[in-house]
Amino acid sequence: MPGQRKRKRQQGGGRQAAVSTGPGAGRWQVIFETQDESEWHAHLRRLRAGSERIDWARTRIDTLCGRLLHPTTYRLSLFVPGPVCDPNQDHPDH
Repeated sequence: MPGQRKRKRQQGGGRQAAVSTGPGAGRWQVIFETQDESEWHAHLRRLRAGSERIDWARTRIDTLCGRLLHPTTYRLSLFVPGPVCDPNQDHPDH
C-alpha cells in the first residue's frame, strides 16, 4: 500500500516518546494555559517563531472541551524528566 512505510516510521516515533514519558520517568509541567483561542494561537506562533528551541516531542497540547458550565481551556505542557537513580549510590531507605 502506498505511503505505508512513511506512516509506520511516523508511528514509531510516537511510541518512542511514550516510552520515555511513561509513569515514574518524570512529570508534565503546564507552561501555558488560557481560555481564549486567539491568545492560544498567538502564543503557539510566538513559540514557533522564537529563537528558543523547543523539543516538540516532549510537549503535550490539551484542549479541555467546555460544556455549559466550563469554557474550553487550552493547555500546553512540557515533560520534565525526574531525577535519574544511580545504582552505585547508597539509598537512604537501605
